[in-house]
Amino acid sequence: MTNPVLQINHLQKKFGHFQALKDITFDVRAGEVFGFIGPNGAGKSTTIRVLLGIIRASGGTATIFGQNVWSDSVSIHQRLAYVPGDVYLWPNLTGGEIIDLLLKMNGTAHSAKTDDLIKKFGLDPTKKARTYSKGNRQKVALIAAFSQDADFYIFDEPTSGLDPLNERIFQEAVLDLKARGKAVLLSSHILSEVERMCDRIGIIREGQIIETGSLAEMRHLTRTMVTVTLGDDFDVTTLAGTHGVAAGHQPHEWQFSVEDAQLSAVMNTLAQHQVIALQSTPPTLEDLFMHYYTGKE
Repeated sequence: MTNPVLQINHLQKKFGHFQALKDITFDVRAGEVFGFIGPNGAGKSTTIRVLLGIIRASGGTATIFGQNVWSDSVSIHQRLAYVPGDVYLWPNLTGGEIIDLLLKMNGTAHSAKTDDLIKKFGLDPTKKARTYSKGNRQKVALIAAFSQDADFYIFDEPTSGLDPLNERIFQEAVLDLKARGKAVLLSSHILSEVERMCDRIGIIREGQIIETGSLAEMRHLTRTMVTVTLGDDFDVTTLAGTHGVAAGHQPHEWQFSVEDAQLSAVMNTLAQHQVIALQSTPPTLEDLFMHYYTGKE
């Protein structure tokens, strides 16, 4: 297996007496989209600022392309594209001029791909940046980033201000990067977006990574939701392994959650009582998130 594009080990950052990052460890590999999730103030943006060489870590290590993110930041940035969640532009330049400037600063030229992205995102490149909404400012940065042939893309809340159609265009562009073997770090609070695109997920809480893995690997942490309609008056509340049992809207309908280890036994018991209808829903990323942040099960 090739070395990860990004490797973070026990990263720490202090601001005075405040420990913003306590223990951050994860990696991002070529050809994968890594979702970095957590609420505001958990340490996502601080971690990204360390990776970009904007602030220096207080402890631990972080490398991109095998190079130190602080001492080798200049050479790293030649192969990296970054889009923040709040884009500030030169107010008197047009969107098209800013895109070209950003590309030139990164050694890239305006191309047919740039024109295609401008069309897809529905950006008017002739307008001055001072007239742009937040969503249009995000589009400028995204078009410039996707126009580059970088090896590693970092997105920090990149779809903030975008409408659902442009969110979908962003997602398609990220999946294209993945198909071309690029590494992507996506920090987002939109859990459905992360769930749709990411191969692995890292959950950060109070400056610490508390779980990493694929969604499939992490689903054991929560329970499957089941809605079942039976052919008799069997009392599901007596069934071992179920939680939060409640009667449904229809006669003999029940709703409950069940742990994965008990799922087979519960289904076998229900089958003895003439199952008329059954719907099971695996836990979502939101369920996992709530499991860690509120103790909700």
